[in-house]
Amino acid sequence: MTLPDYVATFESAMRTLITLAALLLVWIGASRMQGPASSRFATAGLTSAVFIAWVILAQRLGAANTYLAATDSQPQSVALPVALLLPLAVAAGSIWASSQVKRLISAIPLWLLVAVQIYRVAGAIFILLWASGRLPWQFALPAGIGDVVTGIAAVWVAVLLGRKADNAPRAAYLWCVFGIADLVLAVTMGLMTSPGQLHLLALADPNRFVSAYPLVMIPTFGVPLALVLHGIVLWRLRGAPEKSTVESGKYAAQEA
Repeated sequence: MTLPDYVATFESAMRTLITLAALLLVWIGASRMQGPASSRFATAGLTSAVFIAWVILAQRLGAANTYLAATDSQPQSVALPVALLLPLAVAAGSIWASSQVKRLISAIPLWLLVAVQIYRVAGAIFILLWASGRLPWQFALPAGIGDVVTGIAAVWVAVLLGRKADNAPRAAYLWCVFGIADLVLAVTMGLMTSPGQLHLLALADPNRFVSAYPLVMIPTFGVPLALVLHGIVLWRLRGAPEKSTVESGKYAAQEA
């Protein structure tokens, strides 16, 4: 059994849209952050170059079937976990080590950092592939439903943040927790339903497509990016000043 042609087209289109949206966030941050224009745009340019290089590398490795699942008798490759975790380490290290990157990220409107994850509704592709018998339900349903809920909820949370509603910070925290839990569950179910030593579920119908191109772009690009975005939102919420008065009790989120 093979994947329908529309899956490759869908993945390519979504990857392009997500890349453009992420780059737009970077340059919005550069336009709003303080400092000389040369310094601001140099930071945005370097960040953009690193991001584009990551997208290209992820696509090339995925297309070369670098992460293709092993058989149950073989050890599971560490390539896929590395591809998932390395971008998180690079992003965290950049934020920790570079004050310029911190200022750039802090200048992006918080509601935009949330709203961009509307792309998570693309997880509905898992449900479609399960319905056509190409993915096991143990992986497709929790991963697909969780992604769709996260993507839809991103719009609601972004609106609350944009309006500076009283419950906006709590809603954003809960959304992040749910979104991260969904990603962790999806990765776990992916490992447990795919050929390899951790293959404990869907034994009669292994999950072979999730480690093959183009679906492998989801755990090697879509998932790490979503985790980075959730991490940035949580970091911003933790440092966001709150102002409450007896008269209004309104939440005010400062956008640097």
